[in-house]
Amino acid sequence: MKKVMKIASAFIGIIVGAGFASGQEILQYFTSFGYLGTIGTIISTALFAYMGMMLVKLGTRTQATSHKEAVYKVSGNKWLGRIVDYVIILTLFGVGVVMIAGAGSIPSQQFGLPPLVGVIFMSVIVMATIMMNVDKVVNVIGSITPFLIITVLIISGYSLFTMDQSFSDLNAVAVDQPSALSNWFISAINYVSFNVAVGASMSLLMGGNEKDERTSALGGLLGGLGLGIMIVISHLAIFSKVDAVASYDMPLLALVDGLSPVLGTFYSIVLFGMVFNTAVSMFFSFAARYTEVGTSQHKKFVLITGVVAFGLSFVGFTELVAFFYPLIGYMGLFLIVALVTAPFRLKKEHKNTERLSA
Repeated sequence: MKKVMKIASAFIGIIVGAGFASGQEILQYFTSFGYLGTIGTIISTALFAYMGMMLVKLGTRTQATSHKEAVYKVSGNKWLGRIVDYVIILTLFGVGVVMIAGAGSIPSQQFGLPPLVGVIFMSVIVMATIMMNVDKVVNVIGSITPFLIITVLIISGYSLFTMDQSFSDLNAVAVDQPSALSNWFISAINYVSFNVAVGASMSLLMGGNEKDERTSALGGLLGGLGLGIMIVISHLAIFSKVDAVASYDMPLLALVDGLSPVLGTFYSIVLFGMVFNTAVSMFFSFAARYTEVGTSQHKKFVLITGVVAFGLSFVGFTELVAFFYPLIGYMGLFLIVALVTAPFRLKKEHKNTERLSA
């Protein structure tokens, strides 16, 4: 059970980065649709549970050491495999850049520091951490996640119990906010698709590091379910105070500050840790796609990637989320198709192998 919880915690940590933990993704993808956004969070929860289970399980089945071989095997088709591979590559680098940008927004909003301070600090610690092996990276990612879960539960409880307006009154304010997409249902599917693309590479690597397929599947299932539940309660928390926090880059951080400046400082540290989690998993997987982990070539690749990401991060956090995330979500549908059909295809291939060997 310890391994299962470790995988589940790491799966949540991989996906929960600057956008989710700050509340910016939740605001754009769900809360901006009001009541319909709440239904969207429930649909997303069910999809995350299934996709989490499939990703980690397939990583174990294929004993993946990078996402490339797993993706081609899972896709079952050279062209679909190539498309999915390119989507993941773009996602890894692009989301990594968004995380670096998000690291600048946190100290800026919370402490009034120049964004450059957070960007430089995040870039340095991410590159240093990636020099470690997969086990150490998974341990680092998983260790921070429980703090986020506890804090989000506290924030949500506080926000819901201190509502000074009803959801029916706030619905008009919520739907007036800019949305990532024009339709609530498409937004929910796109959000899952985007995040599956974000978590695919590291989840496959994590599964490849585990021998027992049942442990992997259960860990991925619980991770996806836990992620979905956090989406639901984060949405309700932001929805309950949308009139006060919608204008911030980091709506959840603004909620915590309203509860207590001390807790706000604590959450900003946790939030920084979650940004770090996602940035590490993105750039680690990106480097593992092209180089062998632990080699001098790998380290050089990581450093070059870090410098390029640092430069691109100055486009701006909110702007990058609004443009880049929906784009990846649409492209990630290719991966969703591959994951949904993979179990049936792999089962058929296994039967054919058994028949030939008989």
